[in-house]
Amino acid sequence: MDRLNLEQKQRETARWRILRVLDAGRPMPVSEAIIWRVVTESETQLSPNAVRRELSYLRDLALLEIEHEDTDTWSAKLTARGVDVVEYTIPAPAGIARPRKNW
Repeated sequence: MDRLNLEQKQRETARWRILRVLDAGRPMPVSEAIIWRVVTESETQLSPNAVRRELSYLRDLALLEIEHEDTDTWSAKLTARGVDVVEYTIPAPAGIARPRKNW
C-alpha cells in the first residue's frame, strides 16, 4: 500500500473512532482533548490540528455538531444522523472506515 492510500485509510479510521468516542460520551459533548487522546491511543496518530480537520469534515456530513468553534477548545456531539451511522441503522458515508456489521 502506498503512502497516500495509507494516509487516507488512517483518516477514514480516525473518523470512525471519533464517531465512536462521541457516541460513548452521549448525550454530553466531548472535548477535542479527549477525542485526540482516545484516537491517538490506537494505531492512528493524529495531530490536534488533524483532529479538528476531521471534526470539520464530519460536521460537513451532518454527523456531528461542533460547540465553541470560536474558542481555543472545541467540543463535539453527535447529531441524530451520526447516532444512526454509529448504530448501523443507515449506511456510512464514503470516507468513514466503519467496520462491517458482525451480528
